[in-house]
Amino acid sequence: MAIPLDVLQHQIELDTLIPLAHQARYQLNTNYVANINQDIKKKIATCFIKHVEEATWLSPIVVVPKKNGKLRICVNFKKLNVTTEKDLYMLLFTNEVINIVARHEVYTFLNGFSKYH
Repeated sequence: MAIPLDVLQHQIELDTLIPLAHQARYQLNTNYVANINQDIKKKIATCFIKHVEEATWLSPIVVVPKKNGKLRICVNFKKLNVTTEKDLYMLLFTNEVINIVARHEVYTFLNGFSKYH
């Protein structure tokens, strides 16, 4: 049974009064470029991300070295975050979530491609 698209797909509502932004690329360490290309190709191959010819928003890639020597590839969404419409409902406190989850036998969460989504 497939998950309905209205449940699966997520929309980010943007404030239409704020103009679109195209941020300039950051200068990348040349040692990281091969790892970035490999990671992007892997994510495209698994359909975690997709190639887009024309984007309304451009946000730069940020590479952060981790303690174990691997690289974490992130995207700087600061300008995009400014334009998103704010959610009227606050997130629950951790103890409230634990109290809700404690009544159930199993609790799962989305474990994305890179283990931190």
